[in-house]
Amino acid sequence: MGNGLSEPHAIFPCLPSFQALHIVILGLDCAGKTTVLYRLRFNEFVNTVPTKGFNTEKIKVTLGGKVRTAAFHFWDVGGQEKLRPLWRSYTRCADGLVFVVDSVDAERMEEAKTELHKITRLQENQGVPVLVVANKQDLRSALPLGEVEQMLALNELGSHTPWHLQPACAIIGEGLQEGLERLHSMINKRRKMMRQQKRKR
Repeated sequence: MGNGLSEPHAIFPCLPSFQALHIVILGLDCAGKTTVLYRLRFNEFVNTVPTKGFNTEKIKVTLGGKVRTAAFHFWDVGGQEKLRPLWRSYTRCADGLVFVVDSVDAERMEEAKTELHKITRLQENQGVPVLVVANKQDLRSALPLGEVEQMLALNELGSHTPWHLQPACAIIGEGLQEGLERLHSMINKRRKMMRQQKRKR
């Protein structure tokens, strides 16, 4: 488990396709990003504190019912307002983004929407697939998935940004496997398209 601040761009070379996929976990503070990371890493609930810098883990994930595995290198970046300007450094060369939202926190959904649209509109993130994790869906006061989609204006992300909205409960891990499978599929589809475009040139 790593938690600290450093110059991210110095340690993020663009990864060759055979290496672990570079995935950045973003979202507002207290959305459950670190809970998602450690549920994936240890397959159990780990009590966390607000991330002051970043956490990073390399995780092998079984896809499609134990048929194959994929290696993911996750970077979970702090979501406090003062840390959000750093997000851009972490998303450089990212294969995919995981954006975690608190489904119960309707008041901050507009803020989450602003940050999501801001990061996906950066030139270097054009076309990078986004898995939006609607966390805390197990709670009675959670917003329905349709409302989360509407409030985040996911349809306004544009045709250049593939996205998938996944209902989840990070504490028990529900929905995370399915979400990662969709993300992996979107990344593969994008890579295939990029290879085809290169051949056409």
